[in-house]
Amino acid sequence: MAHFIGIDVGTSAVKVLLMDGAGAVLDTQSASYPVSQPKPLWSEQDPELWWQGTLDAVHQLKARQTKAWQEVVAIGLSGQMHGAVCLDSEDKPIRPAILWNDGRAWQECETLNRAVPRLGHIAGVPAMPGFTAPKLMWMKTHEPDNFQRIQTVLLPKDYVRLKLTGERCTDVSDAAGTLWLNEQERQWEEQILAASGLTLQQMPKLVEGNEITGKLTADAASALGLSPSVVVCGGGGDAAVGGVGIGAINEGDAFISIGTSGQIFVAKEQYSANPEKYVHAYAHAIPGRWYQMACLLNGASPLAWFSKICGQPVPALLEEAQANQHDKSEVLFLPYLTGERTPHNNPFATGCFQGMTAATERHHLTQAILEGIAFSFRDCLNALSEDGLPFSEMGAIGGGAKSRYWLQILADVLNVPIRQYVGGETGPALGAARLAYLSVTGDTPKTICVMPEIATILTPDTAKYPEYSERHARFSELYKNIEKPE
Repeated sequence: MAHFIGIDVGTSAVKVLLMDGAGAVLDTQSASYPVSQPKPLWSEQDPELWWQGTLDAVHQLKARQTKAWQEVVAIGLSGQMHGAVCLDSEDKPIRPAILWNDGRAWQECETLNRAVPRLGHIAGVPAMPGFTAPKLMWMKTHEPDNFQRIQTVLLPKDYVRLKLTGERCTDVSDAAGTLWLNEQERQWEEQILAASGLTLQQMPKLVEGNEITGKLTADAASALGLSPSVVVCGGGGDAAVGGVGIGAINEGDAFISIGTSGQIFVAKEQYSANPEKYVHAYAHAIPGRWYQMACLLNGASPLAWFSKICGQPVPALLEEAQANQHDKSEVLFLPYLTGERTPHNNPFATGCFQGMTAATERHHLTQAILEGIAFSFRDCLNALSEDGLPFSEMGAIGGGAKSRYWLQILADVLNVPIRQYVGGETGPALGAARLAYLSVTGDTPKTICVMPEIATILTPDTAKYPEYSERHARFSELYKNIEKPE
């Protein structure tokens, strides 16, 4: 039986997943790496970390799955979006990659929005810090020597593709997050490239997520212990490929993603932009599909930050909060540790605890963090649902989806049922493997892009909604008072 690999190049780790020809997940392995924050608002990574992380994860997975590994025929890729990987004429990184949660290019966003007044309708969203285009404009101003050396601009997962196949290529769903893609036409937009100081010749080849982009080089095949005949498909940005992983490919299919960042995602059968609310409207990783997404820079990352501060693992904090959930407090938490995107578009937003007293304990703070992130997701939901809620329930993916307690809080705050899947945290890696399957079988997406097994459905406790609505209103006022003091 043929087997398929999905590689998800995340912000804090790469995950490699092995899937059999029936669509079952056989095994997964992760390898972590650091993020560099050398200056305020900056967030960078050495691209070689992604490749070394991939090799580390592959070697561990291969050691456990020797027989199945010999039957791998295709690889799919998923990755963190918006990252700027600038390569020279020898395909070497010119500088560390500038990541999606980097806020330095806020002035360039204003310049680009003025230069291309219909940017939000063409590219799916107005320019915001963290997107690829303004980062390159920042380089042109602040690192002109580096800018002049740029031969190709890639996205993070596509650097791994380059190491695998030697091909400079990307897919439309990841290209969607650069601001250089005409989302309706699914092609590079020369007007926006020119406003960024770039040309079509510096852009990688564009493909759909299920198209083959090349075969493994001899060196890559040897490093991965695979045949040189193994192909690599287009793949996609992690949001879109997460949708493929849980079957969110048709009109109204929706999920909430709780990883380092956070998203509420709704699949669309036609392109529909809403730039005024900073809702992202992007090409999907499946041909002929698009999606709308409200995006948080601060998903589960504030909880990871608190875990580090406390010296307690996240599962222990969640268990403690759940055990003390009836011990209420008035503490509120703004989760904006790295600025925020939807609905504020504010790279300077900061986080805080408010309402602490001498009686405040650790579990109160954990609870406030869980609720604060849930309130941010409620802001996202409000941005998506001006004309009525476009879905009746949501799936959940990402590391945060493993916590039934947190999913119940989200269901109560959003007043939307949430499906917890068996293995739902594997979303993008599974989606990448599914795209690999489609690339070599020629099957239609409906044959493989099905919903995973449901572990449970978290139904909202409607009795809690008024209380959470009052706390959300206070949460919103706290943001306004901190960001715009009288």
